[in-house]
Amino acid sequence: MPRRSGLVRRPPGGLLFVGLLALLIVVIVLSFGIGPLRIPPGDVVHVIAHKLGLVDAGALSRRDISVVWNLRVPRALLAVIVGASLAMAGAGLQGLFGNPLADPGIVGVTHGAALGAVGAIVLGATALGAWTIPVAAFLGGAATTTLIYLLARPDRGTGTATLLLVGIAIAAACSAAIGFFTYIADADDLQSLVFWQMGSLAMANWNSMLAALPAFAVGAVALRALATPLDMLALGERQAQHIGLDVKRARLMLIAVCALLVGSAVAFAGVVGFVGLVVPHFVRLLAGPGHRWLIPLSAVAGGLLIVIADTAARSLDPPSEIPLGLFSAALGAPFFLWLVLRRRGTA
Repeated sequence: MPRRSGLVRRPPGGLLFVGLLALLIVVIVLSFGIGPLRIPPGDVVHVIAHKLGLVDAGALSRRDISVVWNLRVPRALLAVIVGASLAMAGAGLQGLFGNPLADPGIVGVTHGAALGAVGAIVLGATALGAWTIPVAAFLGGAATTTLIYLLARPDRGTGTATLLLVGIAIAAACSAAIGFFTYIADADDLQSLVFWQMGSLAMANWNSMLAALPAFAVGAVALRALATPLDMLALGERQAQHIGLDVKRARLMLIAVCALLVGSAVAFAGVVGFVGLVVPHFVRLLAGPGHRWLIPLSAVAGGLLIVIADTAARSLDPPSEIPLGLFSAALGAPFFLWLVLRRRGTA
């Protein structure tokens, strides 16, 4: 039978979502038992059921209950939030810029959010209490996203090279400012700042997870609601405007939502790069370019990636932890180079 060229059969988005979600749940449960202290999966399930009031503690030790419930459960849930936020922001930025190489870390958005958070930490800002650092990270991410868009707008015919150069320049400026804040930081802040800049979930707890949840929920719902405008922007801004899209309003909403997602992720996990580049590309291969499924599937796949990476980060060199950002960079840098070479070959 002759092969039908140009047609790619992909599984339904709903089926992919259910499959990835089931895999994510399995990986999360397994991660609860993996670490310097190994806990069997059966005991992990018993701990969770006990904490939910479904069964008695039985033969469970206080140590196992504390390690699973107070340390690993909130850490894994925060890893899901961080990974989902960065992956969705990457998908949103790629749609906003009309460029598959747009990523919060590559184009400087992550550095802007990090600058806001580092500035708040070093200057001792406490105006908003526990929300001071997340708000500062959001404002930094929003400012850099707006600046990048103004300097590398797709409707002006700017290409990949312009976007990358603008991103490199902004990231370098933010890195210089972060370096200055690191230089003037006192000894109490210095060690945590350096480790935080490499990405880590070592300080995760129930309070930080619950603090990150509202921003993630708002950002996820808002970005999912912008799926249709993102599909329309894929046609080009002029064409999108001709078919009824308020392009200016859509741009502002996308900038705010992506900055919210990146800012909240950076505020609670530090700088974790390349998730927003790798995950949306992987999802497009599975489900196609439509944002209706690209956004939720990227969220689940991003959460899965960070849970796996964080589990490895805290398990490979006990009792020390490998910075989470090293894992994401090791995965993302070769992938980014492959994308650049591939686009150069097809240019």
